[in-house]
Amino acid sequence: MGKRRERGGWTFVGAVSAGGVPPTLGMPEIAFAGRSNVGKSSLINRLTRTKGLARTSGTPGRTQQINFFAGPEEIVFADLPGYGWAKAPAHVRESWRPLVEGYLLGRETLRGVVVILDVRRGVGDADRQLLDFLSAREIGVVPVLSKVDKLKQGERVKLLRAAREVLDDPIPFSSVSGEGERDLWRRLTDLASLR
Repeated sequence: MGKRRERGGWTFVGAVSAGGVPPTLGMPEIAFAGRSNVGKSSLINRLTRTKGLARTSGTPGRTQQINFFAGPEEIVFADLPGYGWAKAPAHVRESWRPLVEGYLLGRETLRGVVVILDVRRGVGDADRQLLDFLSAREIGVVPVLSKVDKLKQGERVKLLRAAREVLDDPIPFSSVSGEGERDLWRRLTDLASLR
């Protein structure tokens, strides 16, 4: 378990590594998953309006455990380690898969997973594997296309059209401008209310 740190009504309530036991919080949880360097921490910080709650880094693979944040909305965010390329030792990367799969399959309070994809990269093989894994287990998914603020209009139209061909109702999102924030919160609230 990590040290409690509170910012803006949101609190870091603990972390779990491979072989550890996640905190029992008794509230609905939403997990956040995505490739390394997809902007997951920035998205969480934007949603919580809490700068620095989820630690951001220019080095992919900094999140090497599942970090839990509890908010005033009676909801918990679980920040999963990024998949794909990461600057971490091979034995650490290999421990992430059982950690994440164990969490996703065994967490009774889990209501769904926000799968974050960099709109400029599209849906890669690792993203498809995760989406197939979640679908096969009937775990709710909210696909989010991050970094849309980095696109010119013509490129944006083309990339969003391509993403919508393979994703179910993805949300274009920008941690810089806040685009998509309200829509994402609405979907998270709907998920969290599921029993």
